[in-house]
Amino acid sequence: MEPGPRDPDIADRVNPVEIFFDLVFVLTITQLVALLDEHLDWIGLGRVVLILGLLWYLYTGYAWLTNHVPPRTATRKLLLFAGMAGFLLTAVAIPDAFTGSGLLFGIGYLIVVTVHLGLFSHSTARAGVRRLAPYNLGAALLVIAAGLFTGPAVPALWLAAVFTQTVLPYLLPGHSWLGAAASFHLSAAHFVERHGLLVIITFGETVVVIGMGAPHAHLGSGIAFAVVLALALPAALWWTYFSDTGPAEAALEHADDATRSRYAARVYVIAHFLLLLGVILTAAGLHAVVSHPTQSTGWAAALALSGGVALFLLAVADTRRVLGTGRRTTRLITAALVLASSPIGANLYATLHLAVVIALLTVMLLRDGARRTGRGRLVSAART
Repeated sequence: MEPGPRDPDIADRVNPVEIFFDLVFVLTITQLVALLDEHLDWIGLGRVVLILGLLWYLYTGYAWLTNHVPPRTATRKLLLFAGMAGFLLTAVAIPDAFTGSGLLFGIGYLIVVTVHLGLFSHSTARAGVRRLAPYNLGAALLVIAAGLFTGPAVPALWLAAVFTQTVLPYLLPGHSWLGAAASFHLSAAHFVERHGLLVIITFGETVVVIGMGAPHAHLGSGIAFAVVLALALPAALWWTYFSDTGPAEAALEHADDATRSRYAARVYVIAHFLLLLGVILTAAGLHAVVSHPTQSTGWAAALALSGGVALFLLAVADTRRVLGTGRRTTRLITAALVLASSPIGANLYATLHLAVVIALLTVMLLRDGARRTGRGRLVSAART
C-alpha cells in the first residue's frame, strides 16, 4: 500500500544536531553500564530496566519528534538543546536515582517531557500528541514523586511511571496515541537511520568499556589478545544489526501511516529497548572478561555476557517477525546456544567463553551470507 500524505516539513536525512543529541543521550548508556557493573545482581538489573525503560521511551519520542519537526531553524535547535539538558540531568542522577538524586532525575525528566510535547505540538501530528501528553506528563510526575520518598515506595512509583507510559496506552487504545496513529507520518529512511546511528554510538560505548576494563598495570600478551578478541563481539553484533536495516526501511516505507506508526512503536520502542538492554548487559560482561581474561568470571558476569547477546538476538528476531523481513530461526537457535555457553565463563575461562560466543555469531552470519549467495544464484539462473 502506498504511504499517505507527508508533512510538508518532514525530515529526509538525520540532522547533525540530532547526532549531537545522541551523543548526550549515550551518557545514559555509560551510566547504566557502570551501575550494572557495580551492582551485578537482580536488584541492579531491575534498576537498570526501570531507568532505561523511562529514558528509552522518551529518546524514541524525540526520534519521532525530529522526524516530524526537523531541527532546521535556530529556535528548534535551541529547544532541542533544552531537551539535551534535561537528558543530561537524568544521566548525571542515574547512579543514585533510587536513593539520593531521584528528585534531580525527576526534574530533568520533566524538562525532557515538556520540551518534547511543546515542540511536537507544532507538527501535523497534533491529534496524536494531545493523546500522548497525559501519559508522558503523568509518568514525569510519578518520577518526581519517587524522588520525594524513600523505601519501597520508590521502586513502586518508578514501576507505576513505566507502566503509565509504556503499557497503559495499549490498554486504553481509544484514549491514547494508538487511536490516532494515522496522524503520524513517519519518514522511514530518517527513522531507521536515526536509530541505527544511536546503535552505532552505543556499540562505541562497548568499545570504551573494553579499553577502560583492561588492567593497564599488567598489560601483556594475554590481556592484549583478550582486548582484540573482545572487539570482535560488538563487531559481530554490528554486522547482525545492520544486515537488517535495509529490509526494515523497505517494510516501513510500504506500510500506510497508521501501520507504519504501529510498526515503529513495536520495533523501535519495544524491540530496541530489549536490544539496548542486551548491549548494556554485554558491556558489563565484557568488562569482567578483559579485567580477568585467564580466570572464570563467576555466574553473574557470565550470564550478563551470554544473556546480553541472547537478548540482542531475540530483539532482532522479533523485529524480523513484526516486519516480515527475514527468517528468525538462526537468530533464535544462536541465542539459545550462546546462553547455553554461560558455564564456560562461570566455571572455566573468561576468554574461552568469549571466543565461543564470537564463534557462534560468526557461524550464524556465515550461514546468512551463504543463504543470500545461494538465493542470488537462483535468481540469476531464472533470469537466464
